[in-house]
Amino acid sequence: MSAFSRFTPLIRALPSTVPFVGPEAIERQRNLPVKARIGANESGFGPAPSVLAAIRERAGETWKYNDPENYDLKQALAAHLGIRADNIAIGEGIDSLLGLIVRLVIDPGSVVVTSFGAYPTFNFHANGFGCRLVTVPYAGDREDLNALLDAVKREDATLVYFANPDNPMGSWWEADDIVAFARALPETCLMILDEAYCETGPASAMPSMQALIEQPNVIRTRTFSKAYGLAGSRVGYAIGTPGTMQAFDKIRHHFGMNRIGMVAAQAALADQAYLHAVVGKIKRARERIAAIAADNGLLALPSATNFVAIDCGGDGVRARAVVDGLMQHGVFIRMPGVAPLNRCIRISVGPDHDLDLLAEALPQVLKAL
Repeated sequence: MSAFSRFTPLIRALPSTVPFVGPEAIERQRNLPVKARIGANESGFGPAPSVLAAIRERAGETWKYNDPENYDLKQALAAHLGIRADNIAIGEGIDSLLGLIVRLVIDPGSVVVTSFGAYPTFNFHANGFGCRLVTVPYAGDREDLNALLDAVKREDATLVYFANPDNPMGSWWEADDIVAFARALPETCLMILDEAYCETGPASAMPSMQALIEQPNVIRTRTFSKAYGLAGSRVGYAIGTPGTMQAFDKIRHHFGMNRIGMVAAQAALADQAYLHAVVGKIKRARERIAAIAADNGLLALPSATNFVAIDCGGDGVRARAVVDGLMQHGVFIRMPGVAPLNRCIRISVGPDHDLDLLAEALPQVLKAL
């Protein structure tokens, strides 16, 4: 295949991979329709009716660029969180923000610390800027804070990534442990605290805004993709000190946010009653997934997210067979990418009809192994 001859050495060295294969691509590759889309940690419960009404009302404005300062959403988030608007930066989902953060602090060869098997899109961005990635293993299906801190100090790391609650295992740490970890970091190491699932976890796992808001080397990332049901709108935000947030203005896409997505995010934030109802549905769906697993002799791990990791009682080969077998029945799920986490499958919560299909297909798949 012909290609341009003067790509940078870094780009020539990178593999041609993407962090995830979407269900649409799987449908095309296997000629199989997805009947239950419970693999990408989206919200099958959808956005609030008030959000859909706001989208319909404002859809005619889509010919306009969005406000490049993202003023209205920043003001709304600041009021909601009890912080200042200049403590917030807006981006096209957490994934985009991760790329910007890496670009802010990483030079080729800089050391980045993360957990082995943690969110692969972060690794995708870090490798894309030529870092040296140092990983530490999970301990008891949970990211190991002590090992992460040891690696940061040993390697003089520039950046450390930590998600709470965690993807792909659904585990979590308590807020006091996270604050202690952040305060123990060298001032020269930036911490990304990925809180994509903050709405679905226990309140005790979320540090207060004031606990970390004055620490320049901490950036918290959040999203409207999960509990708010707006994954397709691509709206995320970062929280940090004003000086750290201002740095995003040097490199962000000033017209990158879509106008209707911003309308949707503001309407979603305003409808906390719907969010509360959805979180209840998420909890009930987690319980049902755990029950389906138990009915089939499998073990569901405790989860603070909108998905459940299920131990299939074997290795990655067995778990992959379950994932592929379910897809033959139109049930799309995923699994962690590395051992020993890949003994598990990962099932997103969803409406009853999706979980009905899971309950019907799973025993057939296991019987065929």
